[in-house]
Amino acid sequence: MLVKVFGAAVQGIDALVVTIEVNCSQGIRFFMVGLPDAAVKESHERIVSAVEHNGYRFPRKQVIVNMSPADIRKEGAAYDLPLAVGILASDEKIKTGKLSEYMLMGELSLDGSILPIKGALPIAIKAREEGFKGLIIPKANVREAAVVNHLDVYGVENITEVIRFLNGEIELEPTVIDTRAEFFKEYTHFDLDFSDVKGQESVKRAFEVAAAGGHNIILIGPPGAGKSMMAKRLPSILPPLTLQEALETTKIHSVAGRMERGSSLLSQRPFRSPHHTISPVALVGGGAFPQPGEISLAHNGVLFLDELPEFSRQVLEVMRQPLEDRKITIARAKYSIEYPAGVMLVASMNPCPCGYYNHPEKECICSPGTIQRYLGKISGPLLDRIDIQVEIVPVPFEKISDTRPSESSESIRRRVIAAREIQAARFADYPGIYCNAQMTTRLLNRFAVPDEAGLKRLKDAMNRFHLSARAYDRILKVARTIADLEGSEGVQVQHINEAVNYRNLDRENWGDR
Repeated sequence: MLVKVFGAAVQGIDALVVTIEVNCSQGIRFFMVGLPDAAVKESHERIVSAVEHNGYRFPRKQVIVNMSPADIRKEGAAYDLPLAVGILASDEKIKTGKLSEYMLMGELSLDGSILPIKGALPIAIKAREEGFKGLIIPKANVREAAVVNHLDVYGVENITEVIRFLNGEIELEPTVIDTRAEFFKEYTHFDLDFSDVKGQESVKRAFEVAAAGGHNIILIGPPGAGKSMMAKRLPSILPPLTLQEALETTKIHSVAGRMERGSSLLSQRPFRSPHHTISPVALVGGGAFPQPGEISLAHNGVLFLDELPEFSRQVLEVMRQPLEDRKITIARAKYSIEYPAGVMLVASMNPCPCGYYNHPEKECICSPGTIQRYLGKISGPLLDRIDIQVEIVPVPFEKISDTRPSESSESIRRRVIAAREIQAARFADYPGIYCNAQMTTRLLNRFAVPDEAGLKRLKDAMNRFHLSARAYDRILKVARTIADLEGSEGVQVQHINEAVNYRNLDRENWGDR
């Protein structure tokens, strides 16, 4: 008997329907075709054990399984459940009336338990798009998939539940999630707050400007000055995720298998901090079994690279295109996948190998040539994509011992949100542009033209500090953000002054003694 069961294959952060055709006939052989990988081929042994452990008999016949479309590679153990159901239905152990109404996915244990899978959310979205009535998946993934409205999502723990449900012997209760309630429950709660930071007012201001305009930022300072501490608090002042952004971010983490068990929708912007030993593939994604990299996992959030010069040159250079295009295209001989990469880059570094160049109290032991070689590890094209460059110095004792709380993240966040609302209105007619950091030269010439005094100040700064030509656009972008924070229509001289102060590494004499 020929039957069809429906599953899904995840490509990039989207899914496509996989039709599993099973035919039982005379014979005693088992064939599986349709470009399955080794894990899918090994499902035969898992299915035999799971079925027979739960009181059913694997058919002693010739079983032919075809997974369509045949030119798409099927990977992983998540096809165990639809394969088992298809084989039993072909052997007339399961009624076929409901098979066309449901999509099924799940990995089988040898005792018939159904184990978690990756990509439950994009699979659920695809099931709704294709008009399926419901989705049957592991119980551990059910809340993640149930955020998709107008789709019955059933979480099951054992293959027996699925068989009895399809045979009409029991009813399963669909999981219902109030998406908006889930989203708003945690989206304003943060464990880290800027009120914990003592002193460093100028650096906190730089972070506020960076958050308001979506600018990349780098901190240069000695060990213990507070670079990592402040970077970890950046998400607490960023604008909250929209529902659309939350859904897109959750899809990426779902595909990567990074969702916590029982979680549903990510409501806070991600913060990713990879170690400096990371490989290029781990950073941008791809591999033999394509997975999102750290840049994509930080989509709509913050990618923090601590001790930037310690990263390999190859790793840093592969970031240039994703930072510019806000997406990553991974092309291989057998596949081409696109992952989103709309991140805010935050980097930190010591000013020299010993860490104490320009320190107010400790003496640097590095030679001028050593300092230049250390800074030279970061290429000009990468620095070109970092708008704000801030020098940070240690906090004096008087500030550390001050018990009065600093300004909270909540009050800073309100100003950031107000500035982002101005930008949203400004760029409403420009698709793909959401904040000042994304402005093109044409938009700069329209929205970030300084007044006469500001233009003179910018010219003086470029001549005095020997600023590079690439600094010009960056200064105007940052100045436009500073003006938005003040609610100013135009870019004025004081905005240019502050923006110029955020270009430390562009000064040709930085690092010279």
